[in-house]
Amino acid sequence: MILSTKQKQYLKGLAHSLKPVVLLGNNGLTEGVLAEIDNALNHHELIKVKVATTDREQKRLICDAIARETKALNVQLIGHNLVLYRESEEKKIRIPKG
Repeated sequence: MILSTKQKQYLKGLAHSLKPVVLLGNNGLTEGVLAEIDNALNHHELIKVKVATTDREQKRLICDAIARETKALNVQLIGHNLVLYRESEEKKIRIPKG
């Protein structure tokens, strides 16, 4: 699934008031963290993940790995916060046609 700019803007607006559901710590990206992100995506569809690293390249690699492993879409990476979206079977969020 590929999102248009209009659809991404809509999701960014919804994510604005969200607090990070998962915080990546010193241990980095582990199986447990991926399972928690996967579980949160199943329940919420749109989540924020806080990636606590100062290295931009490492942060980008971690975000790409999370999106790849959870089959989620990377909506936005701003500061240390990553916004992820993955449609669930219940389709809780209605995305406008774009």
